[in-house]
Amino acid sequence: MNTFLIILAFVFLLASIVCVFTPVPPAVPVAWAGLLLARMGGAAIGTPLLVWSAVVGVLLMVLDYVIPLLTTKQMGGTKWGVWGCTIGLLIAVVGLPFGPTGLAGVFFWPFAGAFVGEYLKQRELRPSLKAAVGSFIGIMTGSLAKVVYALVLIVLVVAKLL
Repeated sequence: MNTFLIILAFVFLLASIVCVFTPVPPAVPVAWAGLLLARMGGAAIGTPLLVWSAVVGVLLMVLDYVIPLLTTKQMGGTKWGVWGCTIGLLIAVVGLPFGPTGLAGVFFWPFAGAFVGEYLKQRELRPSLKAAVGSFIGIMTGSLAKVVYALVLIVLVVAKLL
């Protein structure tokens, strides 16, 4: 067993939890890289587990963008709010050099985008705020799912090393 690779795997797995709250690097690939490093280090991780975790990871990455859009719409948002949320998500990923970026930007920009989009459409504060709250709920749901993914991979690696 290669101790260096196992330690590096745990660094990646733990770092992926921090990455959940930053726009880049994306948490799921960092966690999966940790799993791959653990396998290369001698953990008894088979190909089916690698494939399964990659498929789940890709699904999580897609849902991470879709869930906020759906919850915005579920909370009464129109296409304007959904587009605003989408633009906010893109701003968070790009990390524009102005305003909140990093941890705050991941939560702020989609919320602000949904709010502005809805306000431009409806010109009413309450429905605009409700749609923005929907985007926030979606982002928190996606973040929770990524943290669970990383924790499951950590538990799997520990179990395979024992």
